[in-house]
Amino acid sequence: MLLRHTTDKVKERNALTVNPAKTCQPVGAMYAALGVHGCLPHSHGSQGCCSYHRSALTRHYKEPVMASTSSFTEGASVFGGQANLLTAIDNIFQIYEPEIIAVHSTCLSETIGDDLGQIVAKAGDDGRIPAGKHVIQAPTPSYVGSHVTGYANMLEAFVKYFPEKTDEKKRQVNLLSGWVEPSDMRELRRIAGQMKVKSVLLPDTSDVLDTPMTGSYSMYPKGGTTIAEMVSMGDSMSTIAMGEWATQKAAIALDNKCKVPFESIDIPVGLRATDRFIQALSKAGKVSVPEEITAERGRLVDMITDMHQYFYGKRVAVFGDPDNILPLIEFLVDLDMKPVYIVSGTPGKAFTKKAEAILSERVPEAKFKNGPQADMFLMHQWIKEEGVDLIIGNTYGKYIARDEQTPFVRMGFPILDRQGHNYFPTVGYMGAIRIVEKILDAMMDKIDATCPEEKVELQM
Repeated sequence: MLLRHTTDKVKERNALTVNPAKTCQPVGAMYAALGVHGCLPHSHGSQGCCSYHRSALTRHYKEPVMASTSSFTEGASVFGGQANLLTAIDNIFQIYEPEIIAVHSTCLSETIGDDLGQIVAKAGDDGRIPAGKHVIQAPTPSYVGSHVTGYANMLEAFVKYFPEKTDEKKRQVNLLSGWVEPSDMRELRRIAGQMKVKSVLLPDTSDVLDTPMTGSYSMYPKGGTTIAEMVSMGDSMSTIAMGEWATQKAAIALDNKCKVPFESIDIPVGLRATDRFIQALSKAGKVSVPEEITAERGRLVDMITDMHQYFYGKRVAVFGDPDNILPLIEFLVDLDMKPVYIVSGTPGKAFTKKAEAILSERVPEAKFKNGPQADMFLMHQWIKEEGVDLIIGNTYGKYIARDEQTPFVRMGFPILDRQGHNYFPTVGYMGAIRIVEKILDAMMDKIDATCPEEKVELQM
């Protein structure tokens, strides 16, 4: 109801954010840590913070998300949480027996000024970390960046800690994955396997946040990148980092530490971004592209060609994480659609440059913005100015879609009111086919629901 009062008069805002198109850093740090086998994420802050971060992931993945917390009270909030974290490390290893504790900070512990590195080092000096066990840490203050920033910081922490360089070069390729679904991570491994490229994927949440129902509970499911795999990354031939915002810091850290060269590419969403991934994988693994991959690409192109009349000229509004929506809007342009409004709450100066490169020639009228004031309110104001034929984004877009009676495709994080995103990939050529299907279903349902009875077609 309140959205109906949104006006089309856009005014510059320097401080106020209304309905941000992001969430906070610790959520991303927690998700990255869950992609490592035997790892327990630990939130260094209040119990309420940890509960929110766990529930945000649980509601999206429909899986129980395990994490521990330093449980700050008034004393820790004033004098610091070192004693809380040291006690937590003792208790966690004794009771929950993880291989790794991945500690991330919160706005509370960052504001106090807790030095996680110093506290973790003291835990080691005091003998609180059992032999063969590990504690890593990443700074993730909630008041800057976004969940993508937190993901990047935790991924960098893993890469700085585990990979080791030896004299034995391994014929394998490191794949650093941006924030995608467990189904997407499984698809990335499938594609690498089809191309006969031995790879280490970090992180890997497949078989962690899409586990089968077996009748028994496992706190540490069988999925996730193992310690041995992370250690071996230092001897890999090269690294492919997918998503500049989420993975570039880790790729640079690995190169600096172990001299493993890297190539930074987009997450393979859509046609051209997948082409670039396949080419990068072929080059890094020194293999040719198999016929099965070429056939998958051909099926995608055939589907696009068959249904082109439904895509042509359609105006689209897109919001989400930059690593995901930049290749997506490139794909929409390839479909001859017009992504006219794009917002991302995640900051980063490269966003404008990349968006301009994609849109300036084919969709010169496009409006795009990222950072704190690039929010859902701005997106709705733009749509009020001139409507769109389709909205693509996470569940929070449903209110705008309902208010404007616009077809809506759910993609990104979080998706709270639908199922399937953690089971069906949207990366690679097969994932692009699913994106096309979802777009067609949404727009054709609108056609069927709103056209006169005499215009209802059996075959579209």
